[in-house]
Amino acid sequence: MNIQVQAIHFKADQKLIQFVNEKVSKLEHMFDHIISGEVFLKLDKSTDKENKIAEVKLLIPGKELFAKKQCKSFEEAADLAVEALRKQVGKHKEKVV
Repeated sequence: MNIQVQAIHFKADQKLIQFVNEKVSKLEHMFDHIISGEVFLKLDKSTDKENKIAEVKLLIPGKELFAKKQCKSFEEAADLAVEALRKQVGKHKEKVV
């Protein structure tokens, strides 16, 4: 699976990119037919402490799965987004099988 990580309005360090890649690539163990994944990391301009947004989009044959989470850290947001996608992948897998 090809995973692209894009940081919008800031420069993401290598540790963060590697963390996100590892989390998203674990979804491939659940479902082999994932074509690619795109991760967008954004900083919200609000004064709220929970201003880190992670959007994850997975491309699978015939469908596109998407999750967006906003938290205090990018790691937490990415973790929650991947967890939401895990549920979506599980539901899609049940329909296919």
